[in-house]
Amino acid sequence: MSKLWEKEYSLDKLIEEYTVGDDPQLDARLVNADCVASIAHATMLERIGILSAKELKGLRRELVEIIRRNDAGDFTIRVDEEDCHTAIENHLVQRLGEAGKKIHTGRSRNDQIIAALRLHARSALLSIQRSCLDLVGTLKGFAARHANVPMPGRTHMQIAMPSSVGLWAGAFAEELLDDLSLLEGAYDLNNLSPLGSAASYGVPLPLDRELVAELLGFRAVQNNVLYVNNSRGKFESVILDAAEQVMLSLSKLAQDVILFSMPEFRYFTLPQELCGGSSIMPQKRNPGMLELMRAKAAAVGAAGVQIKGIIRSLPSGYNRDFQETKGPFLRSLSVVLASLRVADRVMRSLEVNEQALLAGFLPEIYATDRALELVASGVPFRDAYRQVAAGLKSLEGMDPHEAIRRKTHTGTTGNLKLELIEQRLVEHARKAAAQAGEVDRRVRELIGTEAAL
Repeated sequence: MSKLWEKEYSLDKLIEEYTVGDDPQLDARLVNADCVASIAHATMLERIGILSAKELKGLRRELVEIIRRNDAGDFTIRVDEEDCHTAIENHLVQRLGEAGKKIHTGRSRNDQIIAALRLHARSALLSIQRSCLDLVGTLKGFAARHANVPMPGRTHMQIAMPSSVGLWAGAFAEELLDDLSLLEGAYDLNNLSPLGSAASYGVPLPLDRELVAELLGFRAVQNNVLYVNNSRGKFESVILDAAEQVMLSLSKLAQDVILFSMPEFRYFTLPQELCGGSSIMPQKRNPGMLELMRAKAAAVGAAGVQIKGIIRSLPSGYNRDFQETKGPFLRSLSVVLASLRVADRVMRSLEVNEQALLAGFLPEIYATDRALELVASGVPFRDAYRQVAAGLKSLEGMDPHEAIRRKTHTGTTGNLKLELIEQRLVEHARKAAAQAGEVDRRVRELIGTEAAL
């Protein structure tokens, strides 16, 4: 046996290579998730009398062994097997005979792959959330340490108004907290059990879909069996839409650090161990990781568009087109996680050069503040505006530290309210920890240990 759909003929080799694509390589990431889902499915089959207790015990043992081998890099998927689902079932049939032939009862590769993708995505989203929380904590700490360090504020890339390093870092912390809310929404949407939908139309067997959902820690069953298959690609695109927001935040952070660490600014300094060099220019220390972060943000956004483009005009039910959504989805999840970790490393080691920041406070940066001082003394704003514009030289000698201390309304340089970030951070961390704990508990109950899904 090599293919789940094995017939009395052999598939043309060119067609086989074209249709299989890079599934064997991609599916190495899904082996553990498929095995965990298969244990839950087999447990349900035993409950409804399709499998014996002895058969379930053997299947569970072999599926756990596949997880162990996969973690050790010792489980392979051949091209003629097409995907991890076939490779796993072939192993079970080889080791257990009839029991291995029974495990596919009541399911299709359609709901099997959707289940594996959702379990993998659930685990990946939890890792992304944890790394996002780590970065928010790092940015909050950075903002607190440099809350009183003046920084030129800019609009149109030109000198605008007095700002601070604390305000700059706190802005990214709050932005990522909003991104976390989107990730949590995507997590909840993804956390529905597709098993039991089979090839979009269910099966004439008394499958207990609720039991499988409970065993796998899904929050509920995705009810309509046709919608289960129709939602493939759609759920993945929703996840990538949320992930793209994270990458957009990271891209802006990367651009700022690149810009403000240039010799012409020197507001920040990147440690040399984070920077690559040039093959021809001996002096170069390049922020290549931040440049790639900008590019990878575009790639994640493009992956979401690619997936939506693939599913946009598909009719209901399963279509082979769905296969092409797997690669951009899985690769993007890895990119987002890696990017968050790199950004955290950068912000933990970024040096602030206060003297260079102070040197950026040219007299005109105080223009708006001075106009508003005149307003406070009774001058109409438009008159104050013109008066200050006509006498910018009179602004020399003003104090940057005093300028940022004087703004005290909510969210300004003199009143960052970093405690609000901390409150939201604790709330998001508590939710993520509870979700991760539930996932780990369910996996341990199924296989006796934790598994990287």
